[in-house]
Amino acid sequence: MIRIARDDDAVAIHAIYAPHIADGTATFETELPGVDSMRERLRARLKHYPWLVWEEAGEVLAYAYAGRFRERAAYDWIAETSIYVHADAQRRGIARRLYGVLLDAMRLQGLTQAVGVITLPGAASVAMHEAMGFTPAGVWRQCGWKLGQWWDVGVWQKQLQSAATPPPAVTPFPALVDTPSLRALLS
Repeated sequence: MIRIARDDDAVAIHAIYAPHIADGTATFETELPGVDSMRERLRARLKHYPWLVWEEAGEVLAYAYAGRFRERAAYDWIAETSIYVHADAQRRGIARRLYGVLLDAMRLQGLTQAVGVITLPGAASVAMHEAMGFTPAGVWRQCGWKLGQWWDVGVWQKQLQSAATPPPAVTPFPALVDTPSLRALLS
């Protein structure tokens, strides 16, 4: 089941994220934040953007969220996306289904663009993003140092909907929580 993340998901989210810090390059974070820090990140993000989890038999197996792309007001209609899947739940189609619901929730908010930032080569992440309709938008060369080497980062972009002129304000995610449209996505 896909649902909105809650405070008590912070422990599971922390456990899913931890291996990516210690041994992976899906994130350039190098110090493992505590569970309380993850809970605060979740709360902060949910004030404006969706943070969703995939749950089976009471266990969170994946999470996906959107977040502010850049600080300037001109970027209000674009958001960066992230997704992490527990190692034991990969290759089951969870990422695509969860990501699809995340993108649909972003559309409901009125966001017009989604951006995925991928450490390269990142073949699995590139394949998933491209299967979801993202297209390459550029590469930042040797921009991240982790695990004893420099990494390139690719940017993938997806138009979620046409941009109106002038654009209406983006709806904060909490305003959608009790709407039939969002409930239909999460059911």
